[in-house]
Amino acid sequence: MDILTMESFIENVLIYSMAIILCLVVVVIYLRKKKKESGIVEGKIREAKEAGLHEPLSLHPFVDPNRCIQTGACISACPEKDILGIRDGKATIINASRCIGHGACFHACPTEAISLRMGTEKRGVELPHVNQNFETNVPGIFIAGELGGMGLIKNAVEQGKQAVENIVKKLKRDHAASFDLIIVGAGPAGISGALTAKKHGLDFLILEQDTLGGTVFTFPRKKIVMTSPMDLPLYGKIKLYETSKSELLDLWQSVLGKNNITVNENSKVETILSEDGIFRIKTIKGTEFTTTTVLLSIGRRGTPRKLNIPGESREKVAYRLLEPEEILGKNIIVVGGGDSAVESALLLSDNNHVILSYRQEVFNRIKPANSNALNKAVAEGKLEVKLGSNLLSIEDDSILLTTGKEGEATNYANDLVYIFAGGELPTQFLEKAGVKITKKFGEIVLSHK
Repeated sequence: MDILTMESFIENVLIYSMAIILCLVVVVIYLRKKKKESGIVEGKIREAKEAGLHEPLSLHPFVDPNRCIQTGACISACPEKDILGIRDGKATIINASRCIGHGACFHACPTEAISLRMGTEKRGVELPHVNQNFETNVPGIFIAGELGGMGLIKNAVEQGKQAVENIVKKLKRDHAASFDLIIVGAGPAGISGALTAKKHGLDFLILEQDTLGGTVFTFPRKKIVMTSPMDLPLYGKIKLYETSKSELLDLWQSVLGKNNITVNENSKVETILSEDGIFRIKTIKGTEFTTTTVLLSIGRRGTPRKLNIPGESREKVAYRLLEPEEILGKNIIVVGGGDSAVESALLLSDNNHVILSYRQEVFNRIKPANSNALNKAVAEGKLEVKLGSNLLSIEDDSILLTTGKEGEATNYANDLVYIFAGGELPTQFLEKAGVKITKKFGEIVLSHK
């Protein structure tokens, strides 16, 4: 080997050696970066467990580690914050209780490693029994939306549409009932179901216990409704990522008006009885209707949960906040530890003296944005937070609140009381109609198989 050849050989060896060293450096940096990111996720999981947010409350993603290839697509697709993260090279759950069932992670995963499940092995979720067509164990009674465990507006709209499409397929027009279909509840699922029924020429009726919008109507006026593109029957594609309650209600009112659909408001259904294939529906006003099929889209909360304390029946006690901007200069107590309670307390704090009372020692069910806003408001002295407290009684111009481990009772001047203690699943109402209630322990509700 001559000198030139030797020099060329040495030069090539050096080049290859430098390339290998550079690759090794890149790999080491990459691995260190991933280890650091994994450690951050591990820390977030630890914090979530301490705050009681790691375990899911209802619908949530489940990751198959054997399929996950760490693309991070599920994390990027999720509209919420810190629901999923990458730990040890695999996607994992961080704050499962904050998942509200968008399902974006499910659709984004390129390896189909994610399924959506209801409940866990430890914590079950009570839900009415429905099949893939949204029909219950009682032939002719269908359920769509929040009552079936899918509370997201987009999901509820899609379920309402699909449920009525399935009703149309099995409906026999030669029946003796007054209606082909009665829809109970005028929330997103009920509205979508009504538009689909109109599209197919069904003779139908909508009964709503309160007003148009269902649960959405009870949101504070300024509350932002997080939703995503949806296909509303007889209207088309709707792209709403952030909108106010009033804008969403105006849209629904407009769509129903253009299609001559009337909602029978303040018509709470008391009983649903089946007689020879015909359902007899009775409202609390005593009015009766007959139909061959029923779509229940009433939501999971049913009746607001009460504290059952002295004075709770006073007129100043409410279970929803409708017009916060009209309430000025009042002494107010808001009871509850969820997003509704926190958001209501924040809205009221601008023009009133507000106490937010929660029986637990930490807030473990609120969104990060609400947590940050609450901490800021407390730091600025805009409202008081009483953790580990319980409302004991309600008087005309005061309330009695117990605080601390010793349960010391203190009187506070008070004009208004807002209670956000959740709602009770309308189990008795459903069971009267013959609908079975089952508890889901990690049951798959959506998978790629």
